[in-house]
Amino acid sequence: MAMFVHLTSAANAPRIRRSGIRAVSHGQGGARGVYCFPVLPSYTLTHQWLRELARFGTRGGLVAVHVRVDDAQDVFVGRYGDRVLGAQAAVPAAEAVRRIGALEDPRGWEVFVPRAIRPREVHRVRPAPQVAGWRYVPDAHGRRPCTCFGCRERGGYGARRLRERLPHPLDGPPPPVRVLLARVEAADPGDPAALREALYWFGMRRRGPLAELSRLAGHPDPRVRQDLVWAVGRWTTPGVAELLDGLAEDPHADVRAAVEEVRDPECRRIPEPPGARSVGDALRLERR
Repeated sequence: MAMFVHLTSAANAPRIRRSGIRAVSHGQGGARGVYCFPVLPSYTLTHQWLRELARFGTRGGLVAVHVRVDDAQDVFVGRYGDRVLGAQAAVPAAEAVRRIGALEDPRGWEVFVPRAIRPREVHRVRPAPQVAGWRYVPDAHGRRPCTCFGCRERGGYGARRLRERLPHPLDGPPPPVRVLLARVEAADPGDPAALREALYWFGMRRRGPLAELSRLAGHPDPRVRQDLVWAVGRWTTPGVAELLDGLAEDPHADVRAAVEEVRDPECRRIPEPPGARSVGDALRLERR
């Protein structure tokens, strides 16, 4: 049996002990499963993802969940950036452990199990130190910081000044709300591409004009309805829960799945700009 460690919020520990780890993360090719890393002789390398995951917020800190997976279980293994390029290899779990263990520098590597982890596969759950590992990317110290939506730390120390000093060509500053609403009014319903682009910018906000956007829940294009879920799902504006309740019964499976994911506290999705084609754009998707 191959031994892996999965890092998650301490608040999830009772549920994991009871029912295992849910398959809520997205991997290569759109598969849903669980990210983990082999248990290596080096404690620091085994828990290298701690500081990076802690940047995105935790509930009660992070815990390390040790899981045993059958050696023959097919998994994806590779560096975190390889998944968007389709370069992660599909190998048995035992081979994934061997490959990573043989690397001179395994920092930034990951293993993706394309299914949920069953309760009987959970070996133990224990607290993990919050100071081990790297942040942003391995060897990031001394590099020019990236201010794209996926990399920047909202509310972090000096984050606003950094975005003003190093603006990103795709991710800001976003157009004013009145400009976005005018684009929505002009594009609804005949231009789904323009609507999706406006919703992409709305997804960067913490609150927004929910009343003006709620009519898009009945748009004939399911991609628009799905992007509406991702745009408003994290808003604190009153009425979001009721809107999501209606979209949870949408006839299209992708829209229903988006509602389920945006409501899951473990899920963090980074908006993808409509029409993104470059590797740089792809790397701005869900980091982990």
